[in-house]
Amino acid sequence: MTSNNNNSLAIKFCGLELSNPLVLLSGCVGFGEEYTRIEGFSNRDVGAICLKGTTLEARTGNQPHRVYETPMGMLNSIGLQNPGAKQVINNILPTLDFSETRFIANVSGSTIEEYTEVTRLFDDSPIDAIEINISCPNVKEGGVVFGNDPDMSARVVAACRSVTRKPLIAKLSPNQTSIADNAQKCIDAGADAFAVINTLMGMAIDIEKRQPVLGNNQGGLSGPAIKPVALLKVHQVYQVCKQHNIPIIGQGGITNAQDILEFMIAGASAVGIGTALFYDPLVCQKINQDLQDYLQKHDIGNISELTGTLQPFS
Repeated sequence: MTSNNNNSLAIKFCGLELSNPLVLLSGCVGFGEEYTRIEGFSNRDVGAICLKGTTLEARTGNQPHRVYETPMGMLNSIGLQNPGAKQVINNILPTLDFSETRFIANVSGSTIEEYTEVTRLFDDSPIDAIEINISCPNVKEGGVVFGNDPDMSARVVAACRSVTRKPLIAKLSPNQTSIADNAQKCIDAGADAFAVINTLMGMAIDIEKRQPVLGNNQGGLSGPAIKPVALLKVHQVYQVCKQHNIPIIGQGGITNAQDILEFMIAGASAVGIGTALFYDPLVCQKINQDLQDYLQKHDIGNISELTGTLQPFS
């Protein structure tokens, strides 16, 4: 795989060599092909790309409106629109250039059986790693979200672990009592890494119609508004992960190099870029240059040296 010209940004994540710590987040770049149409964009600018959330069967998604801009971010309620796992594996993955970057599948489902089957299908594919989106409602448990219950999260991870040898990344929800307890149970169940955090839940109201703006009433809040929450959650999960050498993809409101440095100091090994891509598709190029400048200024040989270096307040 082509690596970054400057080795100072190259990292290892779950045994995978990434040219830099930037990961394009699931749902923000389709199935890895959307940004290739933008002049000046290159997959070589990022360490990995998370593909759009994939279920066993095709889904049409939620009724519109699906996206709403907020003062410091956006609400989205796409509803896991996707063509189904077999369509992704048979017709989309062959079009991706795995020599340019790493590709991570995002597995979603409504039952543990669905998570397991989609993971099994991706295991028999060229995908580099598998991210489990456990922020989905469990239809067999009355709509309880898998990721908000540590025991249920662990059951999903264990089921997926049983059918794949690929790196397994659990995407943790911030909408729960103790994200650290959830992380520990997922590690015990076989998780190799975490993505921290998924979106917070929110809503918007049309005051003229006195109706929700989103067709699904509520949606996931992303963007700079959630950065302080995400940063704390990464720090909390890292306290568990550092005991087991488990890496974290820190994500939530990252827009520039300073944000990335904060997340890595808090405990992230890699960082996710999502909402920022919607207003600056070429932001990764700028971020990489600024990161290299920071490392040079502080005489740091590799960016991975920053992970978990937060010092106590004095």
